[in-house]
Order: sequence, then C-alpha cells, then structure tokens
Amino acid sequence: MTKTTFALIGTGVVGERIINQILAHPNCEIVSVFDENKTRLKEISTKYQLPVAGTLDELLESKPNWVYIGTPPVSHAPLAEQIAAHGLNILSEKPLAHDTQDGMLMVRVATEANVQTAMHFPLMYSPVVHSLQHAINTASLGDIIRIELHTYFPHWPRKWQQNPWIGTREQGGFIREVFPHYLQLIYRLFGHFTISSHETTYPEDENLCETGVSALAKTESGIPIVLNGLSGIGQEERLEFKVFGTEKVMTIRNWSELWISEVDQVAVHEIPDNKPMSLIDACHGVINGKESLIVSFEEGVKVQEWIDQLLK
Repeated sequence: MTKTTFALIGTGVVGERIINQILAHPNCEIVSVFDENKTRLKEISTKYQLPVAGTLDELLESKPNWVYIGTPPVSHAPLAEQIAAHGLNILSEKPLAHDTQDGMLMVRVATEANVQTAMHFPLMYSPVVHSLQHAINTASLGDIIRIELHTYFPHWPRKWQQNPWIGTREQGGFIREVFPHYLQLIYRLFGHFTISSHETTYPEDENLCETGVSALAKTESGIPIVLNGLSGIGQEERLEFKVFGTEKVMTIRNWSELWISEVDQVAVHEIPDNKPMSLIDACHGVINGKESLIVSFEEGVKVQEWIDQLLK
C-alpha cells in the first residue's frame, strides 16, 4: 500500500492537532511544514522533528499527496490556487474561504486542475455522529420533529485559541469557527435546508466579531431547525446539537458526549463502541483508490453560503 504524504501550511493549535493525527497513522507521513511565524514553525518542527520549508514554493516542490491549509480564511483561496497549479490535492481548514465567492474560486481551480479536495470537519468522523446517523437511518428516534444547535461561549476568542484574527469581524467569530461543523453535519444527515430568518448581533467596535445569533431554518422535508449562539456570557462553555424524535432525543454535547433520552426518562450518557474512519484514514484511502468519507470543496461552498447569510 502506498504511503500517503502531507505538507502543512500553518502550524497553529488546529494545525498541531493535524500533525498529531498524521504522525499517529502508520501509513502516513509529513514531508514538509511551513508557517510565516518563524518562531512557531521552529517550535513545532523541533517538537515533532519535522522537515521545514523555508518558503511556500519550497513546500510545494516537495510534491506531497496532500497539502493542508491551516491559515486564516482570507488566505485560503490564493493558497488553493497555488497548490492546484502544482497539481496537488488540497485539504483545507474550515470555513472553506473568506466568503462564498472565494469558495467558488477554490472549487473552480481544483476542478480545472483535476485534484482531489477535502475539508477538516473532524466531527463527521466521530463515534457520536456515527451513532446518531445509525439511529436516524434505522428510525429508532421515531419521527424527527426538530433539530436544534445551541452554542454558548463565556469567552470569545476561547482561552486556548488566542490569535490576531479569531476575534475580528473580517475573519473570526464563532459563526465562522464553530457553526460550520454543525451546518455541515445537518446537511449530511438531513440534506439541504433553507434559513428563513435570523438576527445577528455585533458590538459597537466594528473591528470585533459577532456576539450573538438566532436563526430559524427548515429542511426540504419540512423539519424545523433552530440555530442559537451567544458569547461573553456568565456560564460555562456549552455546545449542544439536538435531534428531537417522537421516541427518543439524541444530543451531542461539547463535541464528543452522546446523551439519549426517552419519553418520561432522564437523559443517559452513552459511550459509543464504534470506531469510524478518521479524516487521515479518508485522505489515505483516496490516494489508494478506496471509497472514502470526504467532505469536498463543493460541500464546503454550501456551508459557506449559510455562514455568509448568518453574518449579514
């Protein structure tokens, strides 16, 4: 089996997570890393003993199977153009781009270059989502009557994610950083949906990102969707994605906890015993001609459209 090689542009907190996933895979390796922050680049390369590229061109000349884009959203489209021009497959951080126009550009250049695309939506590969999808497919929830997303952040940016852009209106905010995971999940589980109304609140400082959002949407099959987010509030961080059925309600809490309730019963914390394919498994499978669970740039553009709508 052919070993799958990766090069990484961007070595921030999430980039480091990708590094650990690749290094833990027996059939994958990192051939080059690059970051404009030379201090951070040296720190990461030393910590993991990784080969460093002095320039972006040098990284692209290493000819990896996949190039990961782990930089701020506004840089995704121009980087994708450069990567596609070298005929290399592209793995992009979410959101796909700064806006839908840039996202469509990324789809076009990848299509014209005939390269594979993938997005870093780790929630898609988690055991809790696998269990939720199985429950939906087997109709064990009964009739599904509502989907809700609630995200509450006492701090934004989050304490572990301090960088110059994550709190800005131009590129940051939880609608761009957190909502894409769940909008993509709704799309995969229930198909296309339409946002009918929303209200997004912003602070007086025009440089700062949103502080709240409330939205109503509906799937093409008629299931109502409620989207809700707040930051700067007096409570612990809490994320809940809830699927309400007539027989059961399933909740994914804080990314990885699965809670199941039945009629007149308290919710029970369930630990899934499945181990679905990971993102790195999927990228490796693509290179070796296997059918893999990949979120393409085309799907990323759909998510980007909803993000752009919520930010207005």
